[in-house]
Amino acid sequence: MDTIIYITAFAIQIVIVIASITIHEFSHGYSAYLLGDDTAKRAGRLSLNPIRHLDPIGALMLLIVRIGWAKPVPINPYNFKDQKIGTSITAAAGPASNFIIAILVAILFRLIQPLSQINIIFYFIVFALQFTVMINIALGLFNLIPIPPLDGSKIISGFLSDEMYFRWMQWEKQGAYLLMLIFGISFFLKIPLFQTVIVPPLNFFTTLLLGTSI
Repeated sequence: MDTIIYITAFAIQIVIVIASITIHEFSHGYSAYLLGDDTAKRAGRLSLNPIRHLDPIGALMLLIVRIGWAKPVPINPYNFKDQKIGTSITAAAGPASNFIIAILVAILFRLIQPLSQINIIFYFIVFALQFTVMINIALGLFNLIPIPPLDGSKIISGFLSDEMYFRWMQWEKQGAYLLMLIFGISFFLKIPLFQTVIVPPLNFFTTLLLGTSI
């Protein structure tokens, strides 16, 4: 029985992780489309089909260590009326979608939580809601880290001068290497660098929304 419960819980987590990443990436593409850039649409990424957005390694990392990524949605900032502001809004749409999901699901969790002891079905429903809130907060917070190519770096770019903006964007490729270096150090030296930054606010917001920390 314990094995069945474990497998079911793990399957629920996988589905929620994939759905959360999909909505995050779709939000980037859709916000860009609303701002005049149809690059994501022409690339087939303006879709809620998870296969179009899924990066298997990134999803696995998110599930295991609560930090992960998807295939970046292609955006052409030159299609925006204001390149800096358009890029910033498009970047912010991803984390914003995760936080909105977390808030809405937390409300549902509060309503259904008392029913979790009725039977195993309600137990898994409550578990799924709780995990959805946690993983979406974690995904949103991670993407707000201001290291290129994460969303946080692009959000900041909207508040820079034109000169600083283009210098900042030139660091995007180097930022990707820095990100992978930090991942490597964290993995091989067992130093939870990202978790140290994310877990305190994650605990705070999870407790705020659910009444309990992770």
